[in-house]
Formats: sequence, C-alpha cells, structure tokens
Amino acid sequence: MSRESLGQIYTRAEIYEAVYRARRKDYRAEAAEAESIAREFGTDPKSLLDVACGNGPHLRYFRQSFDDVEGVDVSEDMVRLARHNLPDVPVHQGDMAGFRLERTFDVITCMFSSVGYLRDTDELDATAESFVRHLNPGGVVVLEPWYFPDTFVPGQIMSTLATEGGRTISRISHATREEGDIARVLAHYLVADSASGVEHFIDSHDLKLFTREEYESAFERAGCTVHYRERGTKVGMFAATLGHAR
Repeated sequence: MSRESLGQIYTRAEIYEAVYRARRKDYRAEAAEAESIAREFGTDPKSLLDVACGNGPHLRYFRQSFDDVEGVDVSEDMVRLARHNLPDVPVHQGDMAGFRLERTFDVITCMFSSVGYLRDTDELDATAESFVRHLNPGGVVVLEPWYFPDTFVPGQIMSTLATEGGRTISRISHATREEGDIARVLAHYLVADSASGVEHFIDSHDLKLFTREEYESAFERAGCTVHYRERGTKVGMFAATLGHAR
C-alpha cells in the first residue's frame, strides 16, 4: 500500500476527524473490543502498536489500558494530527506492508478495515510479515478486516453532515463492486466556511475484498495461529497469535 493509493480525505485530516465525530463513531467501544480480544489470546500484554492509526482516536483509549502504546500511519497529514491530538504518544509514518520501528510489541492492532487498502495477496503477505516482525513471542495481532467477497453489498449510500467551528461539511458516498473483487467507495464532499466559501471535492477509495481464507493463510504463513471471532451482522475480527520467536 502506498500513499498514492489513498483517497484525498487522508490529506485533509481535520475534515476526516470532523466527519467521524459527527457520525459519533464509538472508538471507545471498538478499542475495548480489540483489547478484550488481545487479552483473551495474548500473554499479559503491556505494549501495543496501532497500525493505520489515522488521527489517533483508538490510541486515545488504548493508552488508558496499556503501559506503552505507539502508532504508525502512511498518511503524513494523519500522523501530524495524531501527534497534535496525542503529544505523549509516539506516532510514526510508514506503510503497513513495510514499516520498520526496530522494536517489538505484545499487541498489534489494525482497525477500521484499513487492511482493505492492500491491493493483492502479495501485499497482504508482506503486511502479515511486517506485523509479525514487530510482535513479541506470545503476542497477538488484532485485525478488523474489510468486507469479504460474500458479505459486501453494492449500492450502499451513506450521508453525513457536520457543522463545527464555523465550518459545515457534507459527505455523500456510494459503493460499487468492480472487477477483481474491488469495492469502490466514491464520496462527494462539500466544505463551506465564511473565509473560503464552498469547496467541492471527490474522494475515491478502492478496497480489496479478500476472503477469510486469504487473511488466515497470510498470517499462518507468517508463523501465527489464527482465530476468527464472529460479530453478528458485522464482519468479524481476527486474532493472530505468535507462539514462538522468529
């Protein structure tokens, strides 16, 4: 995955943050769920790395439960905002398939289906290896996948209206299924404030629909034992545990 493969919104971190604040996305509950899985499958975890941490909303809660937390994200603007939001948390810039921090952690999380930005199984394999390279023996990767090919429903429309600080943001998106098991999410943004007037931009995201078996095989090849936790109507969560030193 490269910075070039991301949508425009990842260079507009404050707009991204405002949209999900307006949606009331429950980062606290999501972090608690990931922590529960980490403690179920891990060995008394104390350190955590959040990969694709974005502007840091999950890290805000992870740092309350783990002694040592860090983040990494490919977007320069997201890293900037995460460092501003959490000045006491180290946040690094790096690609999930190739970052190197020269240290290891008890838990590695990857939330909000960020893994869907990987283009193919080669990149998925490289990401699994990258995660395991930063994982302590007995550690666990907690991964929230994107939709599977048989669970994605094309035609989804979502809309969000956010008004704060004298600025109004409208976001409307439509999802389609493209060749090669790609889900394309096309979002239109209108951003209005008194200083600059109204701006319109289009944000396109191509997200790979990996199968459950492809996720499991990638982490098994990297040396992990993989568990899958169902979540009702949602896509489930993976826990990949590393039982030996590599």
